[in-house]
Amino acid sequence: MRLKALSVAAAAGLLLIAPAYAETIDIAIGHQSMCTDTYTAGIIVKELHLLDKDLPHAGKYANATYNITWKDYSSGGPITNEMLANKLNFGVMGDYPLIVNGAKFQATDSLRTLYVSGTGYNLKGSGNGIDVPVASKIYDIKQLTGKSVSTPVGSASWGMLIKALDDNHMTLASLDLLNQSPAVGAANIQADKIDAHADFCPWSELMEFRGTGRKIYDGSQTGVPYLHGLVVRKDFADKYPEVVVSFIKAIYQAGQWVDADPMKASQMMEGWTGVEKEVLYLYFSKGGLLTLDPTLKPQWIKTLQFDHDVLAKADLSPPLDFKSWVDDSFIRKAYAEMGVNYDQDLAKIVDPAVANRGLPDEVWEAKDGIKTYPTLKQFLKAVADIKATGAKINATYVYDNNSGLKMFGKSGFYVKSPDGSYTVFLLKDDADSYAKSVKGQVLSFDQAVSTAGA
Repeated sequence: MRLKALSVAAAAGLLLIAPAYAETIDIAIGHQSMCTDTYTAGIIVKELHLLDKDLPHAGKYANATYNITWKDYSSGGPITNEMLANKLNFGVMGDYPLIVNGAKFQATDSLRTLYVSGTGYNLKGSGNGIDVPVASKIYDIKQLTGKSVSTPVGSASWGMLIKALDDNHMTLASLDLLNQSPAVGAANIQADKIDAHADFCPWSELMEFRGTGRKIYDGSQTGVPYLHGLVVRKDFADKYPEVVVSFIKAIYQAGQWVDADPMKASQMMEGWTGVEKEVLYLYFSKGGLLTLDPTLKPQWIKTLQFDHDVLAKADLSPPLDFKSWVDDSFIRKAYAEMGVNYDQDLAKIVDPAVANRGLPDEVWEAKDGIKTYPTLKQFLKAVADIKATGAKINATYVYDNNSGLKMFGKSGFYVKSPDGSYTVFLLKDDADSYAKSVKGQVLSFDQAVSTAGA
């Protein structure tokens, strides 16, 4: 008996000193390198290896190794399909694809995803847009009836298109609708092969910057915030909750990195994505189109519920139980571990109409970098003076008088008032209305630069 007891004790000792099972944890992430609003959970985390630095290596993870894979997609729909096939654990996507993701998973017997973090937002809804060829005679969404319009079906711009049509008493059936990726749609706009393309960030601005397309509808006209976020398969989150927390920390750190130096960040991201730095600066600079904020604000949940109603009305999404889908426990834990006040950030909402009031207009000179000007008149005169020297201007940036949204200077509609002051607008109708009220004159960017220079 004593020998048997000793043998049992010895075996127990061996178990105690034996190494823990060295598990390899596969982390597969679907992201979109051509969708700016996903960058803080995608390309930035990937290229700066922020997730690698934050992954746990204690407790049950003491002997774990990680196999992180990144898969790049042109829109959110295919990411959901790959998550359903258990080929991806995480997905980064925009508002309407997020909804479809959660709803499609809930339509299965047992599979589920959790909405665990945001990436960024635009309160006004800018980031989506509808573009036409530069020489097109179409200037209004109502002129699209019977026209060929493409969009990536299932994407954020697809959802915006549905809402925009509904607001104008139109339906998808009134269009010759084509399912095209942003890159294909943009190429067809440039080649004048389609009448319009509905796209998400930053394709409208890319076409504007490159001079290959002209925006006739901005997402801000829907009056619905535009937001992106992160979903994770619930079975993965249940098994590795600390990994989910680490991912959210990486998202927060990515935002801090951008905000510290938007110009440098834009230059680096251009190298990673191929999207021009000037377009990226429009999104990520102070006053830009994107507010980097991962918090799951109650207002965003209401926005997503509204978006789901839009899709459900068009019979384009199964039901979605938001209560079981939205889970803020991971992001609250991430903030607590970083020592950041989550509730304080949760309460903040950036309204461009307020936050961008008084921000200076900008000229990005190829040689001397970005220079700022306190008034539109000074800005326009500076552009005229720089052009007179033959120096190259990379881009210019101004703010819409009504919404506060940042835009390329060359895309604005300028009103010169009788007193010689200038006001700029994103939408031509707003410029026409304002010009009429002040007895002013509506000018193109080149005309405004010419008159200010003179």
